[in-house]
Amino acid sequence: MHRRSLLRATLAASAFTPLAAPALRAQNFDHSLRIIVPNAPGGTSDILARLLAPELTRVLGQSVLVENRTGAAGNIGADAVAKSTPDGHTLLLMDVATLAINPALFPRLPFDVQRDLAPVTMMIYAPYLVATKNALPVKDAAGLAAYAKSHPGGVNVANAGVGSLTHLTSVEVGAHLGGDFTQVPYRGGAPALLAVASGEADMIINGATATQSYVVSGQMRGIAVSGEKRLPALPDVPTFSELGWPMADAGTWQGILVQGATPRPLVERLEREIRAVVAQPAFTARLAELGGEPRTDGPAAFHAWLARSTETYGRIVQKHNIRPE
Repeated sequence: MHRRSLLRATLAASAFTPLAAPALRAQNFDHSLRIIVPNAPGGTSDILARLLAPELTRVLGQSVLVENRTGAAGNIGADAVAKSTPDGHTLLLMDVATLAINPALFPRLPFDVQRDLAPVTMMIYAPYLVATKNALPVKDAAGLAAYAKSHPGGVNVANAGVGSLTHLTSVEVGAHLGGDFTQVPYRGGAPALLAVASGEADMIINGATATQSYVVSGQMRGIAVSGEKRLPALPDVPTFSELGWPMADAGTWQGILVQGATPRPLVERLEREIRAVVAQPAFTARLAELGGEPRTDGPAAFHAWLARSTETYGRIVQKHNIRPE
C-alpha cells in the first residue's frame, strides 16, 4: 500500500512539472527592463518612474532603467513602446489621459492605442491643483474669476502642451469663468511649473503630485483642486465641485502599458508586482506626500477607463476646436 501511494505521488509530481515549468518561465524576465517616460525629467510621470524602478528591480531580479523620450504630445515615447519587442521588457509610464486625447487631436497617429498598447494597470490618481504666481493679484477662486472677467485673455496659463489634459481643463475652466485664458504650452508639466514659479506665466492647472510642494512652500498660491476631496496638506483650497467648476474628475491618471502583443502571463506578472509595490505602506505614504492615491485596479478596469475617457475628451477637443501646433 505504501509503495502504491509513493508511486501515485511520483507520477503526479512528474505530470505536474512539465506543465508548471513553462507557466513559470512564461512570467520571467531575462534581461534589463526600460520604463519609457514621454515627458521631461521632474514631472509627475518621471517622479513615479524613478520611485518604481528600484522596487521593480528588486522583485523582478533585473535592472529597470528610466528613459525620458519627450515630444509630440507624448506620441514619441508611446510610439517607441508600441513598436518595441512584445516581451514585457519595455514599459510606458505616463499620464494616460494623453492616450485618450491624442486620437482626436492627431487623426494620423503612428500607432493604434487599442491595438499596439496593452494596459497593465493604472498606478495612481492625483488631482489637478490650480496655482497662480504670487504676483498675480488674486487670493482665491472668486478673485480669479473677477480678474479673468475684467482682463479678458490677460491670464497666461502654462500647460503641459497643446492637447494635454492640463490644456483641456484650463480651457474648460476659463470658458466657465467667462474670461478665456491665454494658453502657453510647454514641453511637459515640469517646465510649465518652473514658468509659473519664476513669474514667466501667471497660472497653471497641473498634477498635485508635482505642484503641491510649490504651494506648500509659498512659491505659488493654491486656488482650487479637482477630485473628490481637498488635499490634506492644503485644507483651505476648495475642490472644483465645491466651486461648481467643470472637469471635476480631471487629474493625473498615471498608468503603465506595454506593447500590445505582449503575452498575457507577462502582463499579469507585471500587474501583480506593481500592485504589490504600490501597496507598500512606505510607497503609499510617499504618494500621499505628493498628493496622489493608489489606483491599481488591473488591466480590465484600465481598458474601460481608457474607452470612456477617449470619448469624453474627444468631445472637448472638437468643442473648442483644439489643434496641435
